[in-house]
Amino acid sequence: MEHNFTINIKSILQKYFGKNTDDIFERSQLIQYINQKTRSANKGSKSRSNFANLYAIYVLIEDYIVNGYDRKGNYSRYEGALFSRLFARQRELPFGSKLQNHSFNNRMNSEFKKYFPNSEYIPILHNPETNRYWINENLLKVKIDGKNFNISKAIVEIIDEYIKTKQDAFDSFIENCEKLQKLEKTNSKSIEEFIIGLLAPNVDARLFEIVSYSILKYYYQDQTIFWGFDIETLSSESLKLYKTGRTNANDGGIDFVMKPLGRFFQVTETLDFKKYFLDIDKIQKYPITFVVKSDDQTDDLKNKIKENAIKTYSITAIVDNKYMDCIEEIINIPLLNDRFNEAVMQGYLKEILDEIISQSKVEFNYADN
Repeated sequence: MEHNFTINIKSILQKYFGKNTDDIFERSQLIQYINQKTRSANKGSKSRSNFANLYAIYVLIEDYIVNGYDRKGNYSRYEGALFSRLFARQRELPFGSKLQNHSFNNRMNSEFKKYFPNSEYIPILHNPETNRYWINENLLKVKIDGKNFNISKAIVEIIDEYIKTKQDAFDSFIENCEKLQKLEKTNSKSIEEFIIGLLAPNVDARLFEIVSYSILKYYYQDQTIFWGFDIETLSSESLKLYKTGRTNANDGGIDFVMKPLGRFFQVTETLDFKKYFLDIDKIQKYPITFVVKSDDQTDDLKNKIKENAIKTYSITAIVDNKYMDCIEEIINIPLLNDRFNEAVMQGYLKEILDEIISQSKVEFNYADN
């Protein structure tokens, strides 16, 4: 498979391997995997970036090169890289400050196996007793006409180029947002179209979560409840939605929380019922609202979750009473659009755009020049 960024990959390979470029591109499983993971490079900031698995490869190969094993050999005798150092290095990279450890602990290897089920190699080797890691050197060597070519430096440069491309796209995204900020009073239609364009199934999961939060925060803001401990002393309070932390964080399955109702929200892009039930279990079966990155109707989404769950559990009572009853609401993309339109009618267009910019800069570690 070739896509726009494949040209960049081949250009870098050409610099290192000349006439052998096409053979190395076709024969290297690791290059083929990276080619798959960089499809979003030229699709702008809204597309999924896939940094986690790429960064796991990057820091391990970087360690391999820094220690000179691309030149001197004897990598089989290396004691391995400490996880703590690899993890710290991963978080130093652009967009990497909040990445978790999942890619090192089997996620990368599992995905690689999906692409290459017949491969005899896995990319990341791990000794759980010492918590040390290695890149599988067999995947760094490509044999052509009896000669071995080491592709380690080329891979690092390819991922560097991908990072730069995504950074440029995000810089452009922020620049466009800030231009729209200045046009807020004269061209509100353009801002509305821009934000609606961020609510799409192919949008980066982190950006979708940020936009969902920004819309729902102001949609609920003018809604008021009356509460108290007795009928004579009721007080009024506006609903306030809080973002609990960075996206993709290990926060127990809570992305947003609403005060004073104590309502929980989780943003997701999957219809795998196990993910929904795991989130429900994490919070002791407390009611939860799911914001789903899908255009499907909410009833259809709920039915799909239930049908797949029944296939596994077979007992309807378990599915209905223990789990489905805990799904307080499903908010899909069309419903988010409706709530965005209502928030705009309430006069919150500028605030929603400002919130998207503010949250995006925090999430993507963007530094103003």
